[in-house]
Amino acid sequence: MRNHTILTEFVLLGISDNPELQVVIFIFLFLAYVLSVAGNLTIIILTLTDCHLKTLMYYFLQNFSFLEITFTNVSIPRFLGAIITKIKTISYNNCLGQLFFFIFMDVSEFFLLTPMPLHHTTIMNKKICPLLAFSSWLGGFLTIFPPLMLILQLDFCASNIVDHFFCDYFPILQVSCSDTGLLEMIGFYFAFVTLLFTLALVILSYLCIISTILRIPLATQRKKAFSTCSSHMIVISISCGILAILNTSIDPMLNPFIYTLRNEQVKQAFKNVFHKVIFSRNK
Repeated sequence: MRNHTILTEFVLLGISDNPELQVVIFIFLFLAYVLSVAGNLTIIILTLTDCHLKTLMYYFLQNFSFLEITFTNVSIPRFLGAIITKIKTISYNNCLGQLFFFIFMDVSEFFLLTPMPLHHTTIMNKKICPLLAFSSWLGGFLTIFPPLMLILQLDFCASNIVDHFFCDYFPILQVSCSDTGLLEMIGFYFAFVTLLFTLALVILSYLCIISTILRIPLATQRKKAFSTCSSHMIVISISCGILAILNTSIDPMLNPFIYTLRNEQVKQAFKNVFHKVIFSRNK
């Protein structure tokens, strides 16, 4: 009988055993989690209810916000619960489920960021947008599904202690007593190709967009176009350049504010919804 069938749970060590530091971590992550879910949920509601946000750009933003909410819920709530209850164990099935959805959502976000700058009507249309969104989700699924099938064949006979706060790809491989050379190579290759592919497409997209913007005669329109593009570039820079703990909390929290605070249409839609709520209560 193979040892991976006997293993029933993993132990996630977390970030720190220091009680005072755990309090700080809990407060920080809890606030980031609440703001992330509330901000992204607000964007979804606004894009569904406001007629001025029924454009191609906000279709992608709606998908992106849904991915952010799901991505955040994969790891943060369980980690917050572990800090409170002091229970660090996670079942084998739940651990692999967390690994699957974490990478699935994370890679799908990367792929979805690629077509988001191409929201101009001359480049996009209502038929292409759903296809590109579906392709992003499919790309995320195909990135993690083959390696996950191989991970299910691993033996965990030496230890079940994972030096991380959630079930991530490489920390899981480190506790296996099987030969993980192929899986490590696949993980590195997929991560490298995904990053290189998405960044190359984004750079190519922006070269085309900047060329188009520079041909716009009015300076105010050029400024508005550059402002929209800069929001997207900030999100990409954050997604590519932060650590795992920040990627699961800070990135999803900042994205709604980056897109809304720099976008007059979203701010106006929020004001309209707020006024409707206040007006209905005063009736």
